[in-house]
Amino acid sequence: MKTTSLILICAMALMLFSGCGGQQADFDIAATTLPVYQFTSMLCQGTGLTVTRLVTESVSCLHDYSLNVRQVKAAEAAELIVINGAGLEDFMEDLLEGKQTIVASKDVPLLENCHDHGDHEDHHHEADSHIWLSPANAMVMVTNIMEGLVAAYPEHTEKLQWNGILLLTKLKMLLDYGNQQLSPLKNRKLLTFHDGFGYFAQCFDLHIVAAVEEEAGAETSARQLVNLIELVQQLHIPAVFTETNGSDASAKVICAETGAGLYTLDMAISGEDYFTAMYHNIDTIREALA
Repeated sequence: MKTTSLILICAMALMLFSGCGGQQADFDIAATTLPVYQFTSMLCQGTGLTVTRLVTESVSCLHDYSLNVRQVKAAEAAELIVINGAGLEDFMEDLLEGKQTIVASKDVPLLENCHDHGDHEDHHHEADSHIWLSPANAMVMVTNIMEGLVAAYPEHTEKLQWNGILLLTKLKMLLDYGNQQLSPLKNRKLLTFHDGFGYFAQCFDLHIVAAVEEEAGAETSARQLVNLIELVQQLHIPAVFTETNGSDASAKVICAETGAGLYTLDMAISGEDYFTAMYHNIDTIREALA
């Protein structure tokens, strides 16, 4: 009898602890994508403030994105939400209403994105939200996030500012490395199969001759492929760049017809580490265009 009672007590305890472990903890701060999450987390180190990341899937952009139940609950429970801004999180507009929010893109001069889908039938302009791909812009983002955190949590001002100095130094090292590696390049032309590398190109004085945005149902047409092949041949472009989470089918056709190399860049919007992705992009472009 005693053995049976002991077993029942242990089983109930296991169920209780399992149930508690399955519950989602509330976080002080929610951040949308990898860059703003990582910057916020690094700024909050040693403060006791907890930060969660909303967008954890492997994505290359947030067009037509929608939050799942977990993400909505995490955002609603957080005291503060940090967003990229510049239109990237338009899908969260209703959720952000009435919430304390830090907009990382404040005071960042925005480029205009020109979208060409399919055979140029759908052609429109909008603000380019991929500001984090410029280390110089990332430094502005960190300053904005730090100032917002200091305003929200003044008791942690000293630690937040010190962490900000360390993070800005790390970004300055990234910027200097990019300039050192890419400034000697004679061929500075990029053909990309994603339209989000404008700020990267601007930061390092590169020139995007074409940025093809492929989406399901709007793949590159045969006529556009011919035009791109001719462009590569005329401008002697040595490489075509795809994006980690994007399709490379059309790029492979161009490379097969022209002899150009095929390389992959990282949008640094998802994944594990912003800095790893950025150093990869710098090294890849240096290798491809050298």
